[in-house]
Amino acid sequence: MKHMPCHMFVTLAALLVSSGCMKVGPDYQRPDIGIQVPGTYQHSQAGAVTPQPEDRWWQVFNDPELNRLVEEVLKNNLDIKKATAGILEVRSKFLQASADRFPSLSLQGQGQRQSKTVSATPGAQREETNTYNLSLPASFELDLWGRLARAEEAAQADLLQAEDNRCIVAQTVVAETISLYLQMETLERRIQTAEQSIENYRRSLAMVEHRYERGLSPILDLKQARQALDRAEAAMPSLRQDLGIIQQKLAVLLGRYPKTSPPRHHQEDYFKDLVPVPPGLPSEILLRRPDIRAAEAKLRSLNALVGVAKAGRFPSITLTGSFGYSSEDLDRLFLPQSELWNLSLGIVQPLFDAGKLKSRQHAAEARYQQGVAEYAKIVLTAFYEVESALLTRKEQLERRERVLSFLTEARAAEEIAENRYKRGLVDYLTVLETRQARFQAEENLVLADLAVLSNRVTLHRVLGGGWAELKGHLP
Repeated sequence: MKHMPCHMFVTLAALLVSSGCMKVGPDYQRPDIGIQVPGTYQHSQAGAVTPQPEDRWWQVFNDPELNRLVEEVLKNNLDIKKATAGILEVRSKFLQASADRFPSLSLQGQGQRQSKTVSATPGAQREETNTYNLSLPASFELDLWGRLARAEEAAQADLLQAEDNRCIVAQTVVAETISLYLQMETLERRIQTAEQSIENYRRSLAMVEHRYERGLSPILDLKQARQALDRAEAAMPSLRQDLGIIQQKLAVLLGRYPKTSPPRHHQEDYFKDLVPVPPGLPSEILLRRPDIRAAEAKLRSLNALVGVAKAGRFPSITLTGSFGYSSEDLDRLFLPQSELWNLSLGIVQPLFDAGKLKSRQHAAEARYQQGVAEYAKIVLTAFYEVESALLTRKEQLERRERVLSFLTEARAAEEIAENRYKRGLVDYLTVLETRQARFQAEENLVLADLAVLSNRVTLHRVLGGGWAELKGHLP
């Protein structure tokens, strides 16, 4: 063989890449975490409806303004942007790991001018020579044991984990946005209720003043009426302050300057029954949670790194070569007689390292076992969060029914007490007690609504999204 151009070396390396390799180390399998998982959740309603994931779960609240805010936060939130940039970084590392499995090819050029003395005799002349070199060096590691393949596998799992971590951030930010929005509406309703109570106390004060001037009510009734009005008015600054702080927090999540705005007015029938949670929620849908997917992706990476450490104990074989031209005359550089090439095969086998490589493998195996324990804890915690949210939902709905019943009775009691006071049958303190009970019941209803709606946000978050019934089960 007269010469071997560098493209033949690259072709040979490519053939070796495509021929595959033996991967030492264990192939990934989802571990048995030792937890007996039921088919459905304990506190889910009985039934046979099979829910399917849906992405835009927040639309269950049927609020166009809320939908607009969620779209805005997904677009402008800074935490999401940071997580997105992190994916680009991890993707670049994955591409680096993939590139290690292919030959590397470089271009080298050199021009050298050298001067030397021809002889040591007096008056000897110096001779100057020029040398020009142009070559394409290449190198390639034969991945016979799958070290590079396992490294690429680990990098790919790291990329999946980064993408799932971004989903975690997005899901958390969306849930926080909705929660702040619900808190904002709750404070607006409480302010609205407080304004109505202030107006009611003002009318009552005017009535008591009129009765006092006519001698029908004592001075104590007048003092109590004024005291009740002052107490109601004193609660307003704190409510407005809390509303402003919530609005500022929401603005920061949306990537806006933290400004405040006046409270909005809400209808009496503000609370609307949400689409019910479908019965028979299967526990398998929990696996779509991004934190569980991220934990399993990390486990895949740790498993692949065990193979990397194990392959490091086997011989490494490197194929290197170079093809180029060398000449003393630049115009003769690319002539056939100026060609030069070399091809070499190197092998390195560790013989004695005092157990360093073996310990490195054992460390990788220990990290994998830590990952298994971490994965099991995340799964178990996820089941706890879902069961807790389902249990809380059931109790909060029952509590709201009790608050509604109490509010109905409180309004009736206030009306009776006011009528009896006008007829002189009860004192004004009785009227105040029933009125305060009614306004407290109205505020409790607002807070009960917030608890029910916030629990729905929590339920969607811990389930990893929403659900949609199969067509065969639609009513």
